Amino acid sequence: MVEDVTGLYREFGDERLPPGQHRTEGFPVLSKGNEPRVTREEWSLTLSGAVAEPRTLDWEAFTALGVETQRQDFHCVTGWSRFDCEFTGVPFRTLADHAGVDPDAEHVLFHAADDYTTDLPLDACLRPETLLAFEFDGDPLPREHGGPVRVVTPHRYAYKGAKWVTGIEFLTEPQRGFWEQRGYSVTANPWREERYG
Repeated sequence: MVEDVTGLYREFGDERLPPGQHRTEGFPVLSKGNEPRVTREEWSLTLSGAVAEPRTLDWEAFTALGVETQRQDFHCVTGWSRFDCEFTGVPFRTLADHAGVDPDAEHVLFHAADDYTTDLPLDACLRPETLLAFEFDGDPLPREHGGPVRVVTPHRYAYKGAKWVTGIEFLTEPQRGFWEQRGYSVTANPWREERYG
């Protein structure tokens, strides 16, 4: 069963396509540098910071938490949007429940295999459409798009969705990630065109 969350734009604006965006049928590839090679067999996800007990999940433990498939829209800060992407993955809130997040945690810093980081408020991550995705349109997520696992955040520009994600750090204060340190918006709401800080 596929859950359609493409209507979430109604919370933010009147148009599904955010201002300043153009729709594409392709799926352009953008990264900060070289694409790391990480296989499912060697991949793991560390849950750390303000949690009851830090833990590391291998592939089997990660997928055993429960997966779902969602139809989402994908908005890149460079100006393109792709509608009706089908991502399968583990919901962020499932991982947060598994980690036992401390009441004073307010932010999340995602870590990636290429040393990329990005920060989001915890409440933005706990939205039901925030997934740690490992399939795209029914196939394993391609390496160039962040496989084996990437974060997808259809309510934010896509740089908030770390590719090749390897860690989720729960924080009591915000911490600027890779692009945020370079002038990109910390909030990244596409319907408000929050591209740069």
